[in-house]
Formats: sequence, structure tokens, C-alpha cells
Amino acid sequence: MTAKKYILIILILLSVSARADKWLVIFDQANEAFRQANSANDPDQAKKLYESSILTFEKIIEQGNFKNAKLYYNLGNAYFLKGDIGKAVLNYRRAEKLDSSDSNIQKNLNFARSKRIDKVVPKTQKKVMRTLFFWHYDFALKTRFILTCAFWGIACLCITGMIWLGRNAGWMTPVIICGLLTLCLLTSVFVETTAQANKTCGVITADEVIARQGDGQNYSPSFKEPLHTGTEFDVIEIRPGWLNIKLFDDSLGWIPENSAELI
Repeated sequence: MTAKKYILIILILLSVSARADKWLVIFDQANEAFRQANSANDPDQAKKLYESSILTFEKIIEQGNFKNAKLYYNLGNAYFLKGDIGKAVLNYRRAEKLDSSDSNIQKNLNFARSKRIDKVVPKTQKKVMRTLFFWHYDFALKTRFILTCAFWGIACLCITGMIWLGRNAGWMTPVIICGLLTLCLLTSVFVETTAQANKTCGVITADEVIARQGDGQNYSPSFKEPLHTGTEFDVIEIRPGWLNIKLFDDSLGWIPENSAELI
């Protein structure tokens, strides 16, 4: 390798290092503003500090192109303490998407959800499904994948034991149990991975919005009451300026695109 190539590599490494140091300093500034807001006695001052922290975190995400669960989690905390439930739920969901196994993200997301005005209750059928297939809904995707590998490994060890020591009920029982658990968990991982690839979700971030039966202000409202900030939905269809959404109770409506953000 020539000297010019060595110099070029060194310059690239120095550039990457300098860029990382720059954003690390900005990240520390955002955290410092957040800490000062938490200790501020004046509510107006605290709000300004939270806003400063939010702007800095968003600058890191958008301009620095750093997108990780910790950043979105911190951003969600800042929005929540500022009183913006919609943006808090949105950023907790983004953090959850990147790391669904983090218990702090789950805890804060559920707490933010409890503060919403709209209480969208899933249908009874969905509640039954959540009870019967609890591992699919309650365990993080990463946890299910690890358990799948673990049970498959145990099944393979038992099969090896059967080959070496002879076939008997003592080996067959764990093989059958681990095989069934592996199949259930693998199916769960496949179903969720496929669903995530094909599904777009969002959160209402406007204070309130009237959901309508079509993509225009002239259509009748879909519900008796407006939808409020923090309400989550799945996107069914996107048209210019409008989103066709489905709530967790399977009810449908159209909302202006600028009243919500996608996860």
C-alpha cells in the first residue's frame, strides 16, 4: 500500500473521530439541559430547558443521522415532561422499535399511554388472543429469538443423547417439549417480522383531530368525539394530505396527514 493511501485512511479515521466527538459534545449539552429542567423551580424556565433539550436531541437525530433507542427514549422523556403526550408516545414507540427488550422504554411508554384522553379498548377477541398466545405479545422479539435458539439447542442435545445412549422415554419427553416450544416461538418470530415489514404505524400528535369517513373535510365524522394526541393507529392507506387509519379497536377513519407522525 502506498504512502498516499495510508495518509488517506488516516485522514478518514480522523474525520470520523472528529465527527463523533462533535456529536458527543452536543449529546452532553442536550442531557445537561434536560437535567437542569428537572431541577428548575420555575415551570416556565423548565419548559424552555426541555424545549432546548428536545431541539438538540432532534438535531442529533436529523442532522447527525444517529438513530438509536437511547436517543429516542431521551427525546420521549423530554417531550413527556414538557407535557406533549403525543410526541412522547411517538418517540417511545420509535425507541421500542429499535429495542423492544428495554424494560425502561416499555415502562415509560405504558405510563405515557395511561395519560392519553382517548381510551381505545381492543375487542374481546383480541384480548382472548393476547391471553392464549401471551408469549407472542408479552415477550420481546429478541427474547423470543433467543428462546427459540435455546430450545432448539436443547432438543438437538437430547437427540444426540438418544443416538449415543439409546432411545427411551427419558430422552423423548424433552425432545418433544423443546421441539413444540421451538416451533411455537419460531412461528411467533416469523409472524411478527413479516407483520413489521408490511405494517406502517403512527401516532396522532395534534391536540385533537376529527376523523372523517373519507379523505376530505366535507365527509362526515367517523366518531362522535375527536381523536386526541397520543392515540396510536395502523395506516391502511395514504392519499395526498390524508391518512386512512385503523385504531386498536379496529375502527376506521381518515385524518389529515399533518395531524400525525409515522413511527
